[in-house]
Amino acid sequence: MALDLSKIVTQVAAMVARLRADSRERQEHLEYALKVLKLQDDIERLREKIGASRTTWLVAGLVDGLNQRYSVPSVPTDFTVIASDGSHIDVDRHRSTRCYLINIGSVTFRYGTKPGAVLDSLPYLYAGDEDLVIAAPGQRGREQPIEGTLLGIKRSVDECRHLVELASALPVDNPTLALLDGSLILWNLEAYADFVAEELLDKGFLACLEEMRRLSQTKRLALASYISFPRSTDVVNTLRVAVCPKEIVDSDRCPACETRECDALAGVRDRGLFASLLEPGERSSLFISSSKVQQRYGFHQVHFFYLKLDDEVARVEIPQWVAADEDLLSLTHTLVLDQCLRGHGYPIALSEAHEKAVVTGADAENFWRLVEESMVEEHLPVVGSAKNRSKRTRWV
Repeated sequence: MALDLSKIVTQVAAMVARLRADSRERQEHLEYALKVLKLQDDIERLREKIGASRTTWLVAGLVDGLNQRYSVPSVPTDFTVIASDGSHIDVDRHRSTRCYLINIGSVTFRYGTKPGAVLDSLPYLYAGDEDLVIAAPGQRGREQPIEGTLLGIKRSVDECRHLVELASALPVDNPTLALLDGSLILWNLEAYADFVAEELLDKGFLACLEEMRRLSQTKRLALASYISFPRSTDVVNTLRVAVCPKEIVDSDRCPACETRECDALAGVRDRGLFASLLEPGERSSLFISSSKVQQRYGFHQVHFFYLKLDDEVARVEIPQWVAADEDLLSLTHTLVLDQCLRGHGYPIALSEAHEKAVVTGADAENFWRLVEESMVEEHLPVVGSAKNRSKRTRWV
């Protein structure tokens, strides 16, 4: 056995003891956060204070207040839910050739008078020079390999592109919810050069969102992403701005602040806040993400709300054009909830899309075996690293 659990039993016990000791303080902070939330009656003044503040932490922008609660609208008689999810096999520098594979799982569920379901998976192999790197236009030799974190971002683009294809094939007379898993904000792009963001975000992800928006003008089509058990604190950070006695909050100078009223909110997450505020089936107010990446999003600026389920609070993200359309916003609310009820707490369309997309360790080994056997048949050299050969050899 590689891990001897008996040697960390006391460490686990100490960790649990710390969690138990901290639980009362966390509950007190949550109760204070709820009190602050309910006292915010001058939303316009708070909105102006947020706009004037300089913070290194994300603060939610306000759309329709802080503590509104919206009951679930009625479910349409006939509707469609489409979803896509992906998995991938990364570039392996220890193998004989550089390539990667993205497997996209998709579902189309039709509900109502003519029910039906289509589940599919489509694997895409990327092996060309133009597939393996993103090159800076006009700057010879400057390129970014597509692997690791960046491959995960590319996979998100492929998932969205496939969702557009599903939406394009739908009839115009059926309300439809298009679902993605995870955030609509490609957070990790902040770490890369601008030419990478231009390729994957501007020409990739945002181009897909724009095509979705165009389709929504002739079809009753809403787009949303679903985040289960979110760890975000955007709304709590809005409360930090609210309780700060300074007119302009500057987080770089926070250590010099003598009062630190915001310390009473430490450890509170948005999901805890709305778990206490909302009833099952209700959604929160709308908020706007303040991520720097959002500066490129335009009409697709990401808005979000929290949705209370029986045993958790989820974060649902939508582009601006969905948030601004009351009909599409209501459709998103009711169909996301309906999908969660059908999926025992998680959208069943996303669950099934994931099952079609998942690539197991055995799948990856079979893929590499196919690649190498095919190379041998074509009399190409198959030379991997000594480390890779060692890992596949049993020494004891």
